[in-house]
Amino acid sequence: MATSSLSQEQKYELITRRLQEVLGADIIKQVLQERDAKGYWGTATTGKPHIGYFVPLTKIADFLHAGVEMSILLADLHAFLDNLKAPLELVKLRVEYYRYLLISVFTSLGVPTTQLKFVVGTSYQLSEAYNLDNYRLCASITEHDAKKAGAEVVKQVSNPLLSGLLYPGLQALDEQYLGVDFQFGGVDQRKIFTLAEQYLPKLGYKKRAHLMNAMVPGLAGGKMSSSDPNSKIDFLDSPALVRKKIKAAFCEEGNIEDNGLLAFARAVLIPIVNLRKEQVELGQEAQLPAYVGADAPAGSVFTIPRDEKWGGSSHYATYEELENDFKEKKIHPGDLKKAVGDAIISILEPIQKDYESNKEWQEVTAKAYPSEVSKAEQPKKKTKVYHPPPPGKGKGGKAASGESSLVVEGNTVTTPAGPVEGSVGQEAIDVISKGVEEAKVNE
Repeated sequence: MATSSLSQEQKYELITRRLQEVLGADIIKQVLQERDAKGYWGTATTGKPHIGYFVPLTKIADFLHAGVEMSILLADLHAFLDNLKAPLELVKLRVEYYRYLLISVFTSLGVPTTQLKFVVGTSYQLSEAYNLDNYRLCASITEHDAKKAGAEVVKQVSNPLLSGLLYPGLQALDEQYLGVDFQFGGVDQRKIFTLAEQYLPKLGYKKRAHLMNAMVPGLAGGKMSSSDPNSKIDFLDSPALVRKKIKAAFCEEGNIEDNGLLAFARAVLIPIVNLRKEQVELGQEAQLPAYVGADAPAGSVFTIPRDEKWGGSSHYATYEELENDFKEKKIHPGDLKKAVGDAIISILEPIQKDYESNKEWQEVTAKAYPSEVSKAEQPKKKTKVYHPPPPGKGKGGKAASGESSLVVEGNTVTTPAGPVEGSVGQEAIDVISKGVEEAKVNE
């Protein structure tokens, strides 16, 4: 179904489906009576994006299908202000990393990137008009409201910087300067959205609508976070690393609460299948993902592969069927982990191939995340262990009871008398060892 043939009701349904919450639905309905809507989704360019980003990115496909003029804000200034996670020079390099990655993900989903507008925050946030509005906003927002708005988004520390208090207000101003009708983000952004609704009209600007998707739990429960490597899977994680993380994920038999694997199937894997089906209906070239079995009945959205001796594969037409079978313990956690792990590997494959064939992207990655590169290249230090001679051997021919090894790590030598720091050439080791042995003999 072409966008031009969609009714206002159909466009509204596409824009709002699969969302956890919509604030200002009437605003969107009013706009659709006059023209196509304009929206934006922003991301602070800090740590490497994880697969939880599939949630907003698949939803953006709905917006485009509904004719929305969609802007992607690469929020470099916000990234810098969020407790100074990285210097501005590094943040600018990460903007390019995010751009490469997001375009690759959209392409893998069959979403035409020509319909998207990428905007870098500092391209307009350093202007005189924007800064004047920021000062006007600062003269209106209380410290309490600013801190409350950013509580779930800005990194919380015991002695916060002033920059973290500016963050929510700037995000509100972005709605005006990007000229949109709605802002889209995770439900963790809700307090910033309500702050925007409250304070933008005080500057003489209109109130916008706000659309929120649910947050995908991390692999160990809780929020999937870029700062917690154990909670997330990165887009460039190898298949072996993906399987390792999935194996360690929380997945108690019959427990559907805080189950990151089920949540990912609901929020990403199944929507991708439905997106593919709609693309086929629109006459586009698209194939069902590999995690829908070749022998699955028509209408299936997910398959749990199993050997015939364990009952054979199970095919599901809805997420609810999948969740119910897991709840009733008809699906073993090991089977769910394997199915979801293989599915994640399959959707990451085209993105990783794109990365491997793009030298510019690789170079940007090395510059944008230098600490990760240096850690990977840094050789592990070998630990030298001194073993004392057996009883009756060595100087004096006697051994002290309770004798322990002499351990050398880096520039520190640990002796039975405690650690000794300094140069640890072989000569130093011999001298210290000799002294320890003599001390024990003389006891």
